[in-house]
Amino acid sequence: GIQLVIQILVMAAILLIASGQLDWVMAWIYLGIYVVGIGINSTILLRHNPELIAERAEMGPGTKGWDKILAILYGLVSGIGTLLIAGLDVRFGWSPEIPLTLRLIALMAMVLGFALASWAMLSNAFFATTVRIQDERGHVVASGGPYQFVRHPGYAGWLLSGIATPLMLGSWWALIPAVLVGIFLVIRTALEDKTLQEELDGYGEYAQKVPYHLVPGIW
Repeated sequence: GIQLVIQILVMAAILLIASGQLDWVMAWIYLGIYVVGIGINSTILLRHNPELIAERAEMGPGTKGWDKILAILYGLVSGIGTLLIAGLDVRFGWSPEIPLTLRLIALMAMVLGFALASWAMLSNAFFATTVRIQDERGHVVASGGPYQFVRHPGYAGWLLSGIATPLMLGSWWALIPAVLVGIFLVIRTALEDKTLQEELDGYGEYAQKVPYHLVPGIW
């Protein structure tokens, strides 16, 4: 709980200090969506799967070394890079004006991505923060909810919301770190999928039934 509060306060500070505008409406909407989404997720998990909250609160044993590196890079570029550049862009006016219609579409895409990631979390009792096989929790394959359509719907949701966020905030330049984050997610998806195929019983059969990693019909 305290970690989340600190995280949200840091995000707010980055956006508002970098932009120099306390009345930046889209920044407040972004933070509001984030807070509401986390609140809904936490309420549902506390009722139905409190173990997952404990699991996600720390880096569990057996976490892959490559994932520790990717997790740090993802946090720095996504949590700091995208928001910092978007804020500075608003302050100094680097980007040409993004039409309001496109920004509203991006807002809806961000909400959709966040909702997809939340659906994945609520559908997978083993939705850990890092990549590891949770033998001590009886780790089994998740195949319900959005896992019927793609094998890594959480990453698909984060990818969509990550690309939409800079456009919603009105910054073309912030797409640069957002695309980097997308590359990290694709790499992590491939490495995690390989780990699950090799180490999690039943995942190979599931992968044959659900052939796509992130986007149906593409990959």
